[in-house]
Amino acid sequence: MEDRILGLHHITAIASDAQRNHNFYAKVLGLRFLKKTVNFDDPGTYHFYFGDEIGSAGTILTFFPWPHITPGRRGAGQATEIGYSVPAGSLDFWMKRFDAHNVTYNKPSERFGEQYLPFLDPDGLKLELIVSKTPDPRTPWTTPEVGADVATRGFHNVTLTLKNQQATAAILTEVFGYKLIDQQVNRYRYATDAVEGASIIDLVEVAGEAASITAGGTVHHVAFRVKDDATLMRFREIVVKRGLNITPQIDRQYFHSLYFREPGGVLFEIATDNPGFMIDEPLAELGTHLLLPPQYEARRAQIEAHLPKIS
Repeated sequence: MEDRILGLHHITAIASDAQRNHNFYAKVLGLRFLKKTVNFDDPGTYHFYFGDEIGSAGTILTFFPWPHITPGRRGAGQATEIGYSVPAGSLDFWMKRFDAHNVTYNKPSERFGEQYLPFLDPDGLKLELIVSKTPDPRTPWTTPEVGADVATRGFHNVTLTLKNQQATAAILTEVFGYKLIDQQVNRYRYATDAVEGASIIDLVEVAGEAASITAGGTVHHVAFRVKDDATLMRFREIVVKRGLNITPQIDRQYFHSLYFREPGGVLFEIATDNPGFMIDEPLAELGTHLLLPPQYEARRAQIEAHLPKIS
């Protein structure tokens, strides 16, 4: 791997009811429940991680489930759609499954020569299942109800809605190494050739779009992947030279991160592959324990008593 941005690392969104969120992603969508931990800044709130077997970058969707959060609003300055890659021929299975579980969805459509099925999670977060023009080689996590012939492979793309896409596009192309590969009306598709999956960012430009409200059912931030800490800090220098405010390196237990808000208003993170999800649980036990950042371990009994039970 080169000293580059390696596509998407993870996407973090906001939910309300923790059990409902867990049921939808782990059971209905069939993702692996990778981690049950807490918000670094609010240890009274869970932080859930879902992904493939080992939590590969480009498959990780995470949630802060705040029980009494008000619904947010998709709008300008926000990631508004999350696209998952699925195999050809799988959309009929997913529509039947969504019918059986009362999931809101629209009929399949086509964009950039690819079929996609849009749907909403229980909090109104907008997602899409997309049949890529090129077969996705990633190995899926499977369950007894969601087999390898239909299971998600990880992220296909994420869509950012912007009043003007130009400054955001400059970050993608001049800093992150993406290239414009296609355009349909006001949707601009950017991709990196550094990785095979989770390599696409769509920018949708809507000049009159109302500003987003980040709350329940919306994306909190989008994280891009780098291989290690040295690469992370080289990108920090590049972002600083662009005149943007960026955080110091932050230890997020399973990866190390930087955060900055790109010119269009979307919160971007750059995150490392290291140290990974198996630093505190073996592979077979991922997602089975409540894991706390070290600074909160002394408060475990209090935190466990406050958090809702998840089954």
